[in-house]
Amino acid sequence: MLTLEEAQDRAEMLVAAAKRAGADAADAAYGCDASSSVSVRLGALEDVERSESEHVSLRVFVGRRSASVSSSDMAQATLAGLVDRVIAMAREAPEDQWSGLAPEDRLMRGRPANLDTADPADPEPKALRERALEAEDAARAVPGVTNSEGGGAGHGRAQMALVTSHGFAGAYAGTSHSTWVSVLAGAGEGMQRDYASHSARFLEDLDDSDAIGIRAGHRTVARLNPRRVESGPMAIIFDPRVGSSLIGHLIGAIVGPAITRRSSFLLDRLGQAIFPESITILDDPRRERGLRSKPFDGEGLPTAERALIDRGVLTGWLLDSASARQLGQEPTGHALRGGGSPGAGATNVHMVPGDLNPHDLMKDIKQGIYVTELIGMGVNGVTGDYSRGAAGFLINNGTTECAVSEITIAGNLKDMFANMVAANDLDFRYAVNVPTLRVDGMTVAGA
Repeated sequence: MLTLEEAQDRAEMLVAAAKRAGADAADAAYGCDASSSVSVRLGALEDVERSESEHVSLRVFVGRRSASVSSSDMAQATLAGLVDRVIAMAREAPEDQWSGLAPEDRLMRGRPANLDTADPADPEPKALRERALEAEDAARAVPGVTNSEGGGAGHGRAQMALVTSHGFAGAYAGTSHSTWVSVLAGAGEGMQRDYASHSARFLEDLDDSDAIGIRAGHRTVARLNPRRVESGPMAIIFDPRVGSSLIGHLIGAIVGPAITRRSSFLLDRLGQAIFPESITILDDPRRERGLRSKPFDGEGLPTAERALIDRGVLTGWLLDSASARQLGQEPTGHALRGGGSPGAGATNVHMVPGDLNPHDLMKDIKQGIYVTELIGMGVNGVTGDYSRGAAGFLINNGTTECAVSEITIAGNLKDMFANMVAANDLDFRYAVNVPTLRVDGMTVAGA
């Protein structure tokens, strides 16, 4: 794998070549990654994988015309042809008045901040195998577990460099360590499945393997003998591992491209209260060891913490430069760079915890559902209509009881956001983190 300096040099070479070939402006993003994983099942080794890749994306501008190309072939002849091809494509592209590089006066200057995202630890396959076996053994030892779908452990490292023709050059690296296991309980038609996993930037922050396995085993056994429930309006409690998906729908509705296309259910809600005053949601791209931390965005703008929701109020959109120009606003440092033109998105997002513990959050619920799994993608981003399959546990008089499955929960995200209450059990485990959430007034379709 190239060093960060070498990665940056490769991107700089492409930008310089594009300028020489006639581009008025250009940017190039170079990425490389390497990963290893080991999977086991029923105590035996199943698979060992190792992968390495590198890729480059070049975007050029000829006047108001632009084009992008990508390649995973780093041969000099291929890259030279890449430059000629993208220049020719740009000259034939339609004009776009919103296209262009990020504003030069907004670019990040100086050396990128060290956000502690790269762990020097590089575990050998033997260590990954031991970790996977420990997780699966712990899960299978839980009384009631009858079979295993397997366990695994992995490690990866990725590097990204971005260079623009108007003065930005930067690179950063990130690592990941992960452990997972999935097991079965029961038999025949009554068989149930669940899982547990954890990922972290640094190996020392990863949950113990046996703790992950025990969690998977207990989750699975708890799902045995599920009941169907009667249909009707109910309060829903979202477990943190599924509640984060609600914030994902929020993010999808406030990114610039959704606003410019007028395809967001929050299109007319800027500056208005869409959550209760008790809800604040932050995006923090500079959190140390965060799973999506980065010093600059996909266009070279500096990143910074931002309140997406401030005491219930929607504060603004997440904008790349093109959508910002179209909306007459400034880019917000949320550009995402893939193989073509940048899009927009969030980084490390979390909801500020509330005051109640999870027990107190549900103690006045006479009948409701504690949701631990969501199924399907029945969400309309234009209207906010929400309908998803779910499984979890029946809440009866404030206490979780038997497992429930084969139900559908439905509502509208506008109403769900407006009726959301957060518990105090926030834990930073994912890229999007929320405490236990309560949403009253949803419709449950069961038996």
